[in-house]
Amino acid sequence: MAEWQKRVSEYKERLVAINRITKVVKGGRRFGFAALVVVGNEKGSIGVGAGKSKQVPNAIKKATQDATRNLVKISLKDGRTLHHDVKGRNGSGKVIMRSAPAGTGIIAGGPIRAVCDVLGIQDIVAKSVGSANPHNVVKASLAALLSQASPKLLSAMRGKKISEIVSKRENTK
Repeated sequence: MAEWQKRVSEYKERLVAINRITKVVKGGRRFGFAALVVVGNEKGSIGVGAGKSKQVPNAIKKATQDATRNLVKISLKDGRTLHHDVKGRNGSGKVIMRSAPAGTGIIAGGPIRAVCDVLGIQDIVAKSVGSANPHNVVKASLAALLSQASPKLLSAMRGKKISEIVSKRENTK
């Protein structure tokens, strides 16, 4: 068993989109397939990958390999939601993600739902604005998630205690 196959077994994968590509040649048409996959461990790690092949299973396999190579760690509040509201952008695809109280669930459309599902987010409200292209929406949501700052990171940057930062945030609402 290859190394990436061992890593895939511990990750949850979701197929976000599959496109059929047509190449017109002298003898007719040649079909190919492109797949977009997100993988995550449901504990804060996520990877996005794309793959192309003449057959669908091979395209999905290549996309999964690409996604496992490109894993990033996202910090989550209580392991279930975001620390604060974030916005992300990729091309004309814009995403707005808002943290939500416990029990809300994942209120989001297709590609964003797949991202939140594999990442382990349980409570979120998200909206995709602009482009509906799954590639742009997934990359915009990843950019939004990477842009959030955890209290631990803020305390290190400001030289304060985590309790000071968290208590100030709760008092402002």
